Amino acid sequence: MNNFELYNPTNYIFGKGQTEKLATLIPQGAKILLAYGGGSIFTNGVYDQVKSALTGFEIVEFGGIEPNPRFETLMKAVEIIREQHLTFILAVGGGSVIDGVKFISGAVHFEGNPIDILKNYVLFKDPTKVIPFGAVLTLPATGSEMNSGAVVTIEATQEKLVLGGSALFPKFSICDPTVIASLPQRQIQNGVVDAFTHVMEQYLTYPHDALLQDRFAESILQTLIEIGPAVAQNPTDYKLASNFMWCATMALNGLIQKGVPSDWATHMIGHELTALYEIDHARTLAIIGPNLYRVLFETKKEKLAQYGERVWKVTGNSIEEKAHQAIEKTVDFFHIMGMKTKLSENTENYQNTADFIVKRFEERKWLAMGEKQNITLEKVREIVEMSY
Repeated sequence: MNNFELYNPTNYIFGKGQTEKLATLIPQGAKILLAYGGGSIFTNGVYDQVKSALTGFEIVEFGGIEPNPRFETLMKAVEIIREQHLTFILAVGGGSVIDGVKFISGAVHFEGNPIDILKNYVLFKDPTKVIPFGAVLTLPATGSEMNSGAVVTIEATQEKLVLGGSALFPKFSICDPTVIASLPQRQIQNGVVDAFTHVMEQYLTYPHDALLQDRFAESILQTLIEIGPAVAQNPTDYKLASNFMWCATMALNGLIQKGVPSDWATHMIGHELTALYEIDHARTLAIIGPNLYRVLFETKKEKLAQYGERVWKVTGNSIEEKAHQAIEKTVDFFHIMGMKTKLSENTENYQNTADFIVKRFEERKWLAMGEKQNITLEKVREIVEMSY
């Protein structure tokens, strides 16, 4: 195994009725920015639960954080916190709201142009330089409720960029699986595929000696395969909902990435498709992931075969045969989960997409990606064109 440090200070509070604990989790006397998205929390009862639990606190509300949170929108919240001297942020929503709040937290006291947080991938490590925040999760998918990373879109330039740092862990996250009961099926499908691909980015690299890490990753994948189609059909089933929510958190709370190589090129390319065409994040991963495995087949085939054997129970006479089967099983699962795995099925006028992405990566000096830094711009082009 590689050397690693595991640090995760988030107080993860899981289960039914846990929202009522909010008042004990936020410092007494805190002046709170209550941040949320498009308003689904008003129809599923979460807003009322939160407001009831926070009786007596001074609260300023900020709604309208987009599914891919916009830098331009988030800066409005930054100004509110500065002007009204707010001291705590509560994110009520899914990964996009929590990601947006992480940016807000870091931007309030940032010295310089806040857009540089994204352009320069700033890591916030000093907890005294950020606004503390907590979360009430309403959509399992990204793991943002228990990690310190975030992705934010700059609308003006159509860029989707990242930030993070050890100071940007939520102080707490309340995760009640019953909240998914009112979610649209599409969002649940997206959440399953998002979590699944998070695991694959950290697992599907090359063989190594981190045996327990592989087993952790494989168990999450197997669970998502088992419950994914069913929870999309029946989100009121608590067994399905609770296992789905915990899988999504475990997929990206840092545990399975420790001591192992990881890839993340699927995400880097997928982010561009979302920024360009507003395709749901999970659906960009389903478009790009399988084709990345095909283009990088020679360097990933041993791990693909292991994945096929252990997760999908495939058999074959060679590593190559089992690896190819594993890719096709993955595509089949994405289809079962409602994904359309070709770019042409998700948007029109996509013909110049590969040229645009390659040029953008070149401008950013992203010249080599992946666990072996062997995903060159030429391979990026091949992956994207294969995804048409």
